[in-house]
Amino acid sequence: MKTALITGATKGIGRAVTIAFAKQGINVAICSRNQQDLLDFEAELASVAPGVRVISMVADCSKRDDVKNFAVFTEKNMGFVDIVVNNVGMYTPSSILNDAENTFQKQIDTNLMPAHELYRFFGKRMVSVGKGHIFNICSVASLNPVVEAGMYSVTKYALLGLNNVMRLEMQEHGVKVTAIIPGSTLTDSWRGIEVDKDTMVLPEDVAAAITSIVNMSAGANVDQLIIKPAKGQL
Repeated sequence: MKTALITGATKGIGRAVTIAFAKQGINVAICSRNQQDLLDFEAELASVAPGVRVISMVADCSKRDDVKNFAVFTEKNMGFVDIVVNNVGMYTPSSILNDAENTFQKQIDTNLMPAHELYRFFGKRMVSVGKGHIFNICSVASLNPVVEAGMYSVTKYALLGLNNVMRLEMQEHGVKVTAIIPGSTLTDSWRGIEVDKDTMVLPEDVAAAITSIVNMSAGANVDQLIIKPAKGQL
């Protein structure tokens, strides 16, 4: 059985990916800042995929020590981690000139740092066995900046850049790295805004794409995958 680590797993894309993996018989290690959310999600996973092992840990992935502790906890309890999904992120709708004083560091610590730390932790382990797959959940803002969300765009650009360096470092070792680049997706970022879900990408769409990529042959890698609403960005 494979094992996957997913950050920010109780909501949105992370939640959908975790469920999709569990249904495929992949053991999962998940984290969230909220203990009750984790307990509720574990119970749900036990009902939809009773044969799958689930471990969880309360972690604030904007804190380096929490990220490292989650990695150590997962390896100690699950052994080799085949798949890492760097999903955790935050969206702040603000121009850079109007940002709060701590926005710059908070966005870097949430949208970029966890992927860097988990890559450094699991990358050498994957190289040593010649297998593994790292997914980085980027954004269309990684390709075209959203001026109304300046630092979000900057950090997502940086995450795509990190992804591309990861892929080049890993490809000679048989380790795969994929950037997932969703457009307008129905996640908590849209909470409080009235939208038509039929005009958006759903988290389950992203999860279906990721599981399809995981199931490809050993010799195939998807460098990056862009998923946009059929009718265009909202």
